[in-house]
Amino acid sequence: MLFHIKQSHAPADCPFGSGGSRSLFDGDHPDVTVHGYWLAFPQHTTYLVVETDDIAHLQAFLKPGAGVTLCEITPVSDRPVAPHR
Repeated sequence: MLFHIKQSHAPADCPFGSGGSRSLFDGDHPDVTVHGYWLAFPQHTTYLVVETDDIAHLQAFLKPGAGVTLCEITPVSDRPVAPHR
């Protein structure tokens, strides 16, 4: 399943110069594939599209930033909903 993640942090918690925004998630997690990563530096916000089959994997992926970030997680798809018949 695909997830769109908006991950933001307060300016005081900015990891710039100490690991950067990629330090706020586990990009090497074996059970989560990162399909896209974008940064809005002035807003202290990153946007990711990731794929995983288990919410526990997603939680482990986001754990490095858990103490300093706020995440909005939305399941997404590139397929339209089938019409009711």
